[in-house]
Amino acid sequence: MSSKLDLKLVLALIIVGIVWGTTYLGIRIAVETMQPWFVTSIRQGIAALIVFVILLFKKELAWIGWRNFRIQLLLAVLILVFANGFTTVAERSIPSGLTSIMSAISPVIIFIGSVLFGIQKATWKGFFGILFGFTGVVFIFRNGLSDILDPDYKIGILFLSVAILSWATGVLVSKKHSHESNNITLNLFYQFTFAAIIQLVLAFIIYPEAKISEWSMRSILATTYLAVFGSVVAFFCYYYALKRISAVRVSILSYVNTIIAIFLGWLVLDEVITSDFIVASALIMTGVFIINYKRK
Repeated sequence: MSSKLDLKLVLALIIVGIVWGTTYLGIRIAVETMQPWFVTSIRQGIAALIVFVILLFKKELAWIGWRNFRIQLLLAVLILVFANGFTTVAERSIPSGLTSIMSAISPVIIFIGSVLFGIQKATWKGFFGILFGFTGVVFIFRNGLSDILDPDYKIGILFLSVAILSWATGVLVSKKHSHESNNITLNLFYQFTFAAIIQLVLAFIIYPEAKISEWSMRSILATTYLAVFGSVVAFFCYYYALKRISAVRVSILSYVNTIIAIFLGWLVLDEVITSDFIVASALIMTGVFIINYKRK
C-alpha cells in the first residue's frame, strides 16, 4: 500500500530549496554597503514584526511557558545569531565557492549527530545520499579547496565553521523538540525577536561609527528580501518539514541550494555555467533521490 503524497510537505521543501538558494546572492548584495550585524539584526527585526502582525490577526499571540521559552532562546542563538549571523559576516571576507564547500559539511554533521543522539538509525541510504551530495558540491568548487589554507581567509573560515556547527546543532535540537509545540509561527516570533535584539546590540558594539546614510537602496532591498522570504517564509516551511521528516532529509536541501545559487549567478551576474556544474548537479540530485526514495 503506497503512502499518500503530502503536497504541503513537497511545497514546503521546494520553497526552502529555492528561497535559501537565493539568499547567498541576497546576503552578498546586502553586505556591499551595510555592516553584517546590522543586516542580520534588521533582517530578523523585520521578520519578527511581520510574524507579530500575523499572530495579532490570528489572535494567537501568547506566552509559551518557561520551558518552551528556553528552547526558543537556544534555537535563536544557535540558528539565527551564530549560524545566520556568522555566515553573513563570513560572506564579506571569503569566496562564495569556499562558503559552499564548507556549508556542504552541515548535512554530514547532522547525519552523524542524528545517529549518535538516537534521533534516527544509521542507514546505508542516508550515508550514500549525503556522500553523493557532498561530492557534488566539492566537485563544483574543487579549485577553491586550496583557499582553506589561505591565511587571508582564516577569520572568515573560523566564523563559517562556528556557523555550520551551530546550524547543525540547532537543527538537531529543533528536531528533538519538534513535537512539543505545534504553533510554528508563535515559536518563530520569539526566535526572531530574541535574535534581533542580540544582533542589534552586537551591531552597535562592533560598528559604533556606522552611518545609515552610506547604506545603498540595493543593500536595503536585499535585506528586506532576506527578512520576508529568507526568514519568515523559508523558516516556516523549514520547521514545517522538520516536524514531518528526518533532519537528514531536510538538511540535504543545502545541496540543492548550491545548484540554485550557481544558476542565479549565471542569470543575474552573467557567471559561466560549465560542464562541471552539470556533472555536479547530477551527483547532488542523485543524493537527494537516494535520501528520499521509498519503495512502494
